[in-house]
Amino acid sequence: MDAILKLCMVYTESTTYTVLGQGTMTDLAIRAEGLRKRYRAGKRSKQALDGFTLHVPAGTVHGLLGPNGAGKTTAVRTLATLLRHDAGRAEVCGWDVARQPDQVRARIGLTGQYAAVDEQLSGRQNLVLFGRLARLGAKAAARRADELLEQFGLTEAAGRTAGQYSGGMRRRLDLAASMIRRPRLLFLDEPTTGLDPRSRNQVWDAVRSLVAAGTTVLLTTQYLEEADQLADRISVLDAGRVVAEGTAEELKARIGGDRIEVVARHAAELDAVAAIVAEACGVVPETDPVERRVGAVVADRVAALIEVVTRLNAAGLAVADIGVRQPTLDEAFLHLTGHGAPREAVA
Repeated sequence: MDAILKLCMVYTESTTYTVLGQGTMTDLAIRAEGLRKRYRAGKRSKQALDGFTLHVPAGTVHGLLGPNGAGKTTAVRTLATLLRHDAGRAEVCGWDVARQPDQVRARIGLTGQYAAVDEQLSGRQNLVLFGRLARLGAKAAARRADELLEQFGLTEAAGRTAGQYSGGMRRRLDLAASMIRRPRLLFLDEPTTGLDPRSRNQVWDAVRSLVAAGTTVLLTTQYLEEADQLADRISVLDAGRVVAEGTAEELKARIGGDRIEVVARHAAELDAVAAIVAEACGVVPETDPVERRVGAVVADRVAALIEVVTRLNAAGLAVADIGVRQPTLDEAFLHLTGHGAPREAVA
């Protein structure tokens, strides 16, 4: 489906967003209000989107996170005109996705979970092919291919077949193919699934360069670190609707600020350590018997750390480790949805 969408992309050189033919300007690349989508199969049905609302400013990266079955991919497919919603309203780059799908497709790109390039062709041949299918002339397609190879750091590998590329190189080539006609909005659906850390960093750098050049990105990902690294703002989905939205730091702050963590030296001392943390911090701490870890949310990180260390010394308890850290996005996700972090793509 990714390749089919790319082949259908037609880009216009206009730099203004026309809102439903009214000629007005908007700074929102995506405006979705109350979208609903139900899948039906015989007597069974599933509500995939249930009042989904999303506003994405142009020129930003917006992360879309959610547990398995939350509706992330359904949202992307709906906004990319691959699915029709049952109710609500959505505009992409100022055009209605239901009533004006051709105008939407002319302004977007889509990169899915798996590379859509031809492994028998070289990197340059792939990009020239996509350029020709996007109605560029032969010279224009070749020129654009060379520009993208340089932009995505693939010039030296341009003559090698895509089948010889590493995972990260293939994903960068796939991103380059999505950018043949310079889309205003790029949908990235699980772009680094299955990649090793080095390849993932390469893709992250490529995404950053796209945004720096003015492209808006809607990112769905199973890696919370990826959203933390790339997204200006994050929407957390659960059961087909947005349950929280904000920057990564704002979402982390929802679970109560900094945390103090103490690792007991011996399992037999875990209860004593937990009692000291509870007295020093004035809260009931969380304990992990397997890791021998005691943790608690604190308002004043320095004061709490000093108080815990003082009480541990007074009790004669030596610990394996102690420190204060900020909450992780993983913990915020768990707090907001009641689910663990997403681990695989969902429909």
